[in-house]
Amino acid sequence: MPKIQESKLPEKALSSKYVCYGAFTDCFFIDIPHKVSFEEYIEAFYTTPLFKLERVLLSIFARKPSTDENAKQLALGSVTEFSAWTVENRLPDQILLCDFTKKTRSWLMLDYQTDAQTPFTRLFFGSVVISKSVSGKEQTTFGFLFHALNRVHNLYSRALLKAAFRKLKKAVKNEKAN
Repeated sequence: MPKIQESKLPEKALSSKYVCYGAFTDCFFIDIPHKVSFEEYIEAFYTTPLFKLERVLLSIFARKPSTDENAKQLALGSVTEFSAWTVENRLPDQILLCDFTKKTRSWLMLDYQTDAQTPFTRLFFGSVVISKSVSGKEQTTFGFLFHALNRVHNLYSRALLKAAFRKLKKAVKNEKAN
């Protein structure tokens, strides 16, 4: 299985605009050796068993329920709200979602690599966390909880992307079998 890698945000990333505001941003990617549509990626990401657990927690604690059908509608672009998020911006190859507190963003993007010897799709996932405050020296602060959970966030982000990758690989395998 390919390794999930952390990288700088691509220049065209919808989430990159937050860098100049001092927000925390991250970017992870993995390559899948198949052509995957953006709609397939969105639906796979938000319907993995791991993300379903997050959806259950959001339903209980934030009263923001969602279903696999809602995820499919988000993927198709027929809704602008999904669980705790609202679509902030969308392009044919990426989506930026803002949470209901307006303090975090989730970003998905894909990029087709056709010039490679074996064409593949690069799946990107990243987050944005708006800083808690800006000090007099233009230093941003995020608070104790952010720093305490940053490692967990990093591991969870990788796990979410890996789960989406596996779901997409399984779908491709099933499609080839039929």
